[in-house]
Amino acid sequence: MDPLVVGLVAGLIGLALGVFGMFAFSLSERTRQLSLDIGEPALPDGSAEVLSVVGKAYIVIDTVDGVVRASAGAYAFGLVRGHTVVHQELLELAHRVRRDGVIEERDLTLPRVLPPAAVDPVSGEPIAAELPRIQGAPGQGTLVIQVRVAPLGEEYILLLADDRTEIARTEAVRNDFVANVSHELKTPVGALSLLAEAIESAPEDQATVRRFASRMMTESARLAALVQDIIELSRLQGKDVALAGTAVDMDSVIAEAVDRTRLPAQGKNITLVVGPSQPAAVHGDHAQLVTALRNLIDNAVRYSPENTQVGIGLAVGAGVVSVSISDQGDGLTPQEQDRVFERFYRVDAARSRHTGGTGLGLSIVKHIVSNHGGEVTLWSAPKMGSTFTVRLPQLSLPTSDGGTHHSADRHPGLI
Repeated sequence: MDPLVVGLVAGLIGLALGVFGMFAFSLSERTRQLSLDIGEPALPDGSAEVLSVVGKAYIVIDTVDGVVRASAGAYAFGLVRGHTVVHQELLELAHRVRRDGVIEERDLTLPRVLPPAAVDPVSGEPIAAELPRIQGAPGQGTLVIQVRVAPLGEEYILLLADDRTEIARTEAVRNDFVANVSHELKTPVGALSLLAEAIESAPEDQATVRRFASRMMTESARLAALVQDIIELSRLQGKDVALAGTAVDMDSVIAEAVDRTRLPAQGKNITLVVGPSQPAAVHGDHAQLVTALRNLIDNAVRYSPENTQVGIGLAVGAGVVSVSISDQGDGLTPQEQDRVFERFYRVDAARSRHTGGTGLGLSIVKHIVSNHGGEVTLWSAPKMGSTFTVRLPQLSLPTSDGGTHHSADRHPGLI
């Protein structure tokens, strides 16, 4: 055969083999791509659209507990890291639902987990630092969530999480408050009952009757003060200062608060020294602000030695109105300062009962100041007295040219 013909046939055969190889390669790629597409996680039709409008945090996990999809809230709560569910309690719920096919709902208290801050030297895996659990009401170390777990299609499990940490904290505070109120009310009520029985059993002993009657007056006054403080707290929680407030002159508030505490101060020969008057207005409720300052001044008088002074000073500057009340009492330790604004907390319970304190005065102050968008702070040191300072946003008043100016621009020193 002609060598030219042989070469031509061989070339055609080679070309055919090349074309066939390219076709086989293309078919293989298509098959591989198809298999990859089939293997990708695919949620049931419509699931993605529904999840996109769900208000709660959600997690979708597959058959091997891998996170297929999760909301930003799930990551923010620390329930998910990467493609892993952080808390074993959630996975156990998912396993039961996958096994039984029954929807489950639970309230869980889980530890909050910080983002990875270190790497395990052996495995190289990130180490998640767990925040410490806080005893009592849920706080920064715990997360309270309501979880609903249900099957999603044939392969996936859906976890819906609703953050109830603040609700749980409020409920714990409310229960604690009710328990404290019950305890505090029992003391004067029980004392009145016993004193009444003592008077009834010795009606002819005038000295005993007078002594017990005096004690009854003291206990009834304490009971009345406690009930009034409880009513005041309840009233504060039901009023929106932002909506119902008006312009309040702080000079008049200070004057009224001082006037209401002048009598107990005179009883201990304590001088109330008021700083210079100046125009200073805030937006709020006049009566509530008087109550707050009266409680602070009364607290200073109550815990100050006789023949001393209590100073009340007003300062204005940088858009803030500050009122400071200073005493010459025994002062407080740092540990005591952290708790003085708690309801029913007393630095010295025996002394507080002797002086008629209810343990609610400073918590009322904090509540009122918070309602007005301000803050109350404390400086104190043992044997150096205490200074409580209330800071409130200064009210800007309109000017004749249509602009605004603050109610005062001076900044005198405090007492």
